[in-house]
Amino acid sequence: MKRYLINILLGTVAVVSSCKKDEKYVYQIGDPKIELKSAISAAHFGDSLVFNVRVSDSEVALSTLKAQLYFTDDKVNETTIRTKENGEYSGKIYVPFLKDIPDGKATLKFVLQNISQKKTEQSFEVDLSRPDFPYLTLVTESKSYRMEKTGRNQYAAKENFPFSVKGYIQAPKVGEQGNNMTFGWVNNAISLGSILDIPFSNSTSGVYSIVFNTLTYQASPFIIAYAIDGTVFNRLDDTHFRAELNMTKGNSVTIDGIEDLKDWWIDPDFFSQSADGSITFNGINGKYRITADFALKYFVVEAMAGNDLAKLQEDGTGAVWIIGEGIGKPKVSNNQVGWNTDKALCLVPLGNKKYQITVKAGESINTDNINFKFFHQKGWGGEFGGADVTTPSDLIFIGDGKNGRDSGNLGIKTGKTLDAGKTYQFMLDLSAGNKKAVLTVAPK
Repeated sequence: MKRYLINILLGTVAVVSSCKKDEKYVYQIGDPKIELKSAISAAHFGDSLVFNVRVSDSEVALSTLKAQLYFTDDKVNETTIRTKENGEYSGKIYVPFLKDIPDGKATLKFVLQNISQKKTEQSFEVDLSRPDFPYLTLVTESKSYRMEKTGRNQYAAKENFPFSVKGYIQAPKVGEQGNNMTFGWVNNAISLGSILDIPFSNSTSGVYSIVFNTLTYQASPFIIAYAIDGTVFNRLDDTHFRAELNMTKGNSVTIDGIEDLKDWWIDPDFFSQSADGSITFNGINGKYRITADFALKYFVVEAMAGNDLAKLQEDGTGAVWIIGEGIGKPKVSNNQVGWNTDKALCLVPLGNKKYQITVKAGESINTDNINFKFFHQKGWGGEFGGADVTTPSDLIFIGDGKNGRDSGNLGIKTGKTLDAGKTYQFMLDLSAGNKKAVLTVAPK
């Protein structure tokens, strides 16, 4: 059986310096003695281990009582008590509740020191065991669930849960010297002492079990079975999940694990959705990064080249991006792109060096005021200046730096507005070259 050492060191000395220059002190003298007055034979991990000790020295004054706690050779806790006089002193030291440490023997070591720095020691064996909690409690924002004991160190709550459950786990005090404990989410793992929500998740809502092991800290479920065409979304944070995969134009798209998908906004540039809810992909064949935004309930789709986001190439292939004001998906009111390059919008590549973005006036684009432009990448760098783009549109104009917009920035012509509720397609055609782009704007 593994052995754990708990040292409770009694005694440090603060050697008092005299104001008398020629006064001498003699060290390592006296007769410090320890007498354990309390029975210490067993404890639980997580207990506050209480001790009562009689200390004395018939020759020299005592100094301090130091308590140090060791597991094997590692010091895990420490406490100090002043011992000004001979007599009985009580104290306690916490026995840490750590993962993956089974029941075993421990050693409780007392060390007493007087003001001459002379010390004495005593050691005692202690049996340590994991506390046998009668139950645990899963605490969520709206409700608490009792987790029943299903085996040694194993607990489960079986309820009609939603597919996503966020909460922390609370353990009750066990024994007279036990302590209440909590288990929460820290650095993508369950940690003792935290009350940050653990992101439990199942593939569907319904009756299922949330389980936790107090020895290993293993818990489930963490299925996060959100997937697109069989590619599982990786968790970025509580509300954002990302997948990167090859997509084929015209193919049906299967999205798994999102129960309220019917309530999501499906980007009409990259996807077509039929009345029965089925979805097909509109972009050209290639690799795409798809980010599921559970807060805004939509999918951010971005073209890729290898492992990086795509950029516009000299031959007009690749990707075109929008950065600027007055536009945002799914709504400009709560997710405007602005000049935050992290929010740059990728136009859907249609092939033949044509790129498109579809917007609805009053929702994903302002009706009367826009100020955005086309870029070669998701970020600063290559961009379409005013001399690089022309448009026959009677609604939109291209800025030249003198007409109310910076070079290449789009604006709405004076006296014109986009009709609220109407859908418009902005098509950028680079077939004549990147410096001879043609922008068409047409109602759909």
